[in-house]
Amino acid sequence: MLEQFQAYINRYNLIAEGEKVILALSGGIDSMVLADLLLKTKVEFVAAHCNFHLRGEESDGDDWFVRKFAEKHGIQCFVKHFDTEKYASENGISIEMAARDMRYAWFEELRQQLGYDKIAVAHHADDQAETFFINLLRGAGLNGLKGMKPQNGAIIRPLLWASREQIRQYAVESQITWHEDHTNAESVYLRNKIRNQLLPTFDELHPEARQGLYKSLEHLSAENELYRALLKEKLAQIVEQGGDVQRLPFSKLVKAKVPEPVEGPVYSFQLLFEWLRQYGFNTDQCRFIYDSIGTGIGNQYCSPTHHVVIGRDDLQLSEIKEKKDDEIQIEIGEEEVLSPVHLRFFRFEKNADFIIDKSPEVAQLDFNKLSFPLTLRHWRHGDRFHPLGMKGSKLLSDFFVDQKFTEYQKQNVWLLVSADGDILWVVGYRMDDRFKITDDTKTVFECRWNRS
Repeated sequence: MLEQFQAYINRYNLIAEGEKVILALSGGIDSMVLADLLLKTKVEFVAAHCNFHLRGEESDGDDWFVRKFAEKHGIQCFVKHFDTEKYASENGISIEMAARDMRYAWFEELRQQLGYDKIAVAHHADDQAETFFINLLRGAGLNGLKGMKPQNGAIIRPLLWASREQIRQYAVESQITWHEDHTNAESVYLRNKIRNQLLPTFDELHPEARQGLYKSLEHLSAENELYRALLKEKLAQIVEQGGDVQRLPFSKLVKAKVPEPVEGPVYSFQLLFEWLRQYGFNTDQCRFIYDSIGTGIGNQYCSPTHHVVIGRDDLQLSEIKEKKDDEIQIEIGEEEVLSPVHLRFFRFEKNADFIIDKSPEVAQLDFNKLSFPLTLRHWRHGDRFHPLGMKGSKLLSDFFVDQKFTEYQKQNVWLLVSADGDILWVVGYRMDDRFKITDDTKTVFECRWNRS
């Protein structure tokens, strides 16, 4: 087993020469075998033990056992105590999920504190099989069914190739002691039910059933890597980036023509789902968004970090940022407003050499027509202004439609407003015709916007 262990590490380059490892040491058979193998391969490591206080005296017994093992072998040991039930209750998650979240967060914190390279956990091939069935029951796709990877970031799984039986046999032959968790034999949690009820039945179907499943998981993992690479290429081709907004045109989601009696365009839900899931949207949200294409113009959907707006011709994705100040008053004499909009102001006398700057990042206004102080604010319903080049007024909302503003642009564009409430400039887009430079203008008030 030692040779297979070393070969697996080399195959996936899990522990390079000189790298230091934190071993997640529970005291159970799997982690104790992993500790023995790391000692025999002379990997430099420390032990990290989590006491979740879920099994009373048994939890404290595991704690004592791990400390004694580390002391015997001269291994530095770190122990962390958790109030698992409280954390689960406060976050509305299961005990299993709470323990998982807390231990991995602590492992990473410890890794950074110590300056170590890897965190070794003792997941094995039977854990892979159990995870496969858990995800299968939850309706997972390829990414969920492929199982765990030998390495995920700093987390490594050097025993992922070995079955539970191989590990037990090695432990007995090598006279390794461990603490048995009696809850593993209880079919309370879903994983335990799969371990104690489903997999034994699965083994009865065929003598090589478990080995066949292991091979299938390897194939799924390789195929998922290929799928992800091709998907990344495809999304790069169809998703358009414009400033802070990503757009996915509906035309890029349309599938090839399908046989009758299906009418109208048929969109690819899978592409939409794969694009949005990376930004925290779940399957149900993606289904709502997909079903709203063509009928739910203006509808918005939010993940914890992003929001999507359904447009006329596309989906618009942007990051949810902290709410900006709705209004900023500008005092004359300031040369620049630093946040949240970079604006610079200049006042000078117009002379014969003056040439109007027509750049959208610049607004040149007749100083004597302005009422101060000026204000920067966001759009409000009912706002009107006189777009440069037009004689009459226009609702700002109509101007946004003409300019094909996304919902994100509408909510984030800034307006330069006079003390009288007149919109002088839709910053970066159009100034008001009433305040433009004319032959009678004597003093120019120039505003420059730095888009970056």
